[in-house]
Amino acid sequence: MKSKSYAAMGLAGALAFVLMRPAAALAEAPAGLVLAQQENCLSCHAVKRRVLGPSLDDIAERYSTRSDARQYLARKILEGSAGVWGTVPMPANTQVTPDEAAQLASWILTLK
Repeated sequence: MKSKSYAAMGLAGALAFVLMRPAAALAEAPAGLVLAQQENCLSCHAVKRRVLGPSLDDIAERYSTRSDARQYLARKILEGSAGVWGTVPMPANTQVTPDEAAQLASWILTLK
């Protein structure tokens, strides 16, 4: 009987570890990545590969040499755009505040 209770405790511990792991990984992630996840940027973008939109690495590469890159990207995040990266338009992100857009743009530019 004791072996069953030890097995149950082991299973409960393993389950707790698995369930807590994503939260711990999120806490260790850069603030920009956490914000991108919260604002659903990663529904269309990934850091290293193209999804529906370009990778965030590619965006950083393209715009890092612009003197106004942070402001430009923040505006694109807020207002959206069309025809810049292909035929799929980026919708305006009305749920994102101007400060959050600036934080996202700054973080994206660090990816270069």
